[in-house]
Amino acid sequence: MRLALLKEFELTRNNVEVPVSGGAQHLLAFLALSKRAVRRSHIAGTLWGDVPDERAAGNLRSAIWRLRQTGLDLLRVTGSHLCLSATVMVDIDELELIARTVADPSASLVALQLDAMPLGGELLPGWDDDWVLLERERQRQILLHVLDALCERWTHERRFEEAVRAGFAAIASEPLRESSQRALIKAFIAEGNPSEALRHYWQYSQLLRSELGLEPSPRISELVARIGQVTAG
Repeated sequence: MRLALLKEFELTRNNVEVPVSGGAQHLLAFLALSKRAVRRSHIAGTLWGDVPDERAAGNLRSAIWRLRQTGLDLLRVTGSHLCLSATVMVDIDELELIARTVADPSASLVALQLDAMPLGGELLPGWDDDWVLLERERQRQILLHVLDALCERWTHERRFEEAVRAGFAAIASEPLRESSQRALIKAFIAEGNPSEALRHYWQYSQLLRSELGLEPSPRISELVARIGQVTAG
């Protein structure tokens, strides 16, 4: 079984979607993001904090019952605690494993393919719960660091096509992020495309000025100084 939280909520078994109702969706998502056993009272208070405790507890029992009605091994119940079953794979766990791999300079990236990785999409779009908003920003930062690192490491390994795609994926998510812009420009230079590096630098410079009234840092300007008379002004 696989639980997707990026782009949209989706539970599948052998690639076939399993319908899950609203309250049960929130329970699965909360447990997946918690990554540990959580006390029932805390779950009920977090997911249904706008109703009395007794009703919140009832809502939790209803959500558990609905998940059990699927006939799938989705939850682990231990006394007063609940956690997600270990048989459920979660896409954000895959992303965090990739992040650890990419951050390890001794780890090989040979098996990693950009299209096969869960690197796109916002966490649970449309959900505005506080616990979702906090995790959404954390996941966004993890994703950006992964894409930056992939762009730089693939450039070093001369996998230029993949490096450029990773760089563009990062700036599509956050156009003003200088580390992503630098990584992409480095990929263009290493690939032997100085005109692309220069063009992209000037596009970023104009965006930075128009959006924030700032000039590119010397660190990024120095990257293209060797291939054109570029200054921060």
